[in-house]
Amino acid sequence: MIGYVTLGTNDLPRAAAFYDALLGELGARRLWEFERGIAWGVAADRPSLGILKPFDGHAATVGNGVMVALVAVSREQVDRVHARAIELGGKDEGPVGLRGGNFYAGYFRDLDGNKLNVFCHG
Repeated sequence: MIGYVTLGTNDLPRAAAFYDALLGELGARRLWEFERGIAWGVAADRPSLGILKPFDGHAATVGNGVMVALVAVSREQVDRVHARAIELGGKDEGPVGLRGGNFYAGYFRDLDGNKLNVFCHG
């Protein structure tokens, strides 16, 4: 059910060096990189761990930059889950749609303000 987890950082190069070494011990490799972050895992279709500079531009703190991602099997399922989260009182944090390549996702906060997303590839 979990697709990936992100953790915030204020020093991406330092954090990248740490996680390259640490997660290499577990057989993980960099799966994607972009200006704000990097993610590691054993395969693109398995859970991964990412580090990111927080999207809002504020300093990373415990919780800021942390997001739980829920993997879906189709775009239709992404649409349904995102809509259901909003219907249940969640707050939209980014409408469903393509986020580059074949990454299709929608973002929301639960009733306590925790950030989640639901996504699929393809």
